[in-house]
Amino acid sequence: MAALMDVQAPLEQEGTKAVVRAWLKQPGEAVAIDDPLVELETDKVTQEVPSPVAGILAEILLQSGDDAGPGAVLGRIRAGDACRSIPAAAASPISHETAKAVPDVMRYSPAVRHAALQYGIDPATVAGTGKNGRVTRIDIEAAFASRADAPGVTETLAAPRAAPQPAPAPTGREELAGSRTVPHSTMRLAIASNTLNSVTVAPHVTAVFEADFSAIMKHREANKAALAARGINLSYTAYIVVAAAAAMRAVPEINSRWHDDRLEIFDDVNIGVGTALGDKGLVVPVIRRVQDVSLAGTATALQDLTARARSGSLKPEDMRGGTFTISNHGVSGSLFASPIIINQPQTAILGVGKLEKRVVVREIGGVDAIQIRPMAYVSLTIDHRAVDGHQTNLWLTRFVEVLENWPE
Repeated sequence: MAALMDVQAPLEQEGTKAVVRAWLKQPGEAVAIDDPLVELETDKVTQEVPSPVAGILAEILLQSGDDAGPGAVLGRIRAGDACRSIPAAAASPISHETAKAVPDVMRYSPAVRHAALQYGIDPATVAGTGKNGRVTRIDIEAAFASRADAPGVTETLAAPRAAPQPAPAPTGREELAGSRTVPHSTMRLAIASNTLNSVTVAPHVTAVFEADFSAIMKHREANKAALAARGINLSYTAYIVVAAAAAMRAVPEINSRWHDDRLEIFDDVNIGVGTALGDKGLVVPVIRRVQDVSLAGTATALQDLTARARSGSLKPEDMRGGTFTISNHGVSGSLFASPIIINQPQTAILGVGKLEKRVVVREIGGVDAIQIRPMAYVSLTIDHRAVDGHQTNLWLTRFVEVLENWPE
């Protein structure tokens, strides 16, 4: 008899825990080595666990929704088993009639087929974000959510109605008419836990400055075409990251971590950049050793990390080791946000508001003049246990100086 091989959760994973999101194969199905078997979700990423060997999936030990710690045995494969796999139609509860209604449905994973049946969505119409463009259950759920929000389609996408039931006795917690409930995702629950912990353990204090972006706008206009020819998008965020690293040289205590008996100040400036994932939450991929990286190199790293964050292909190591975080909340339209919650166990987080033209007063030749300049509010929220207002303002002063005096 062929040996049973364990399918294990990765020993290193980002986040406090992982949860089984969905199985992509079912017991009895044949698998090739490195075939995606199961999706795990943490507060940071959704990742696929590949098959360690070729054979037949013999059993599933952790079901969807179960916690999966590092090294946990998720299931077992009968390695090299020569027996036939169970036909897909028999392994899945989706009927022949459903397969007709959803064209080519059997070429999708069982998790996708179940979601397609549940939500009445043809997976062939859904853009896949998985490996090699594969459609995942998350893609089906996102497609359903976007269609359900469209006027006039809620009823057509809803599952068949059950027979009317007697109204429950009043409990004092009745939901309002017309409401709907959305179960919290693992990422949302983790964000809730992490943010509550941050404001609980660290006294947040925020200082606000205003920055003139004229110099970097001029530099960007002069250089973005040349970098674009090399496939590099020169974003404003790249300038912000480089300026933040420069400010660390003036106030290295901002690049630190609080301990009960000491302040740990880091030599390397590893900057995480908050990246929104729509209604799915956000992730913070990290650019390492920014103090040694050029503007073009920073722009390249940002472009790569942002693209992989939005496609769901970040690796856990992409989000480890950050010493400072930037929240460029202005890209979604806000002028100012406070406090921006510190990404524990870091000491501070930078917020950058919306860039907009404002009327300002500038001294030109000894005379005050009214001008229109591209301005943005920038804030630094600090853990007041670690640093004080003097260091906070000194850091922001240097940060703004770098932006406003960017060399041509």
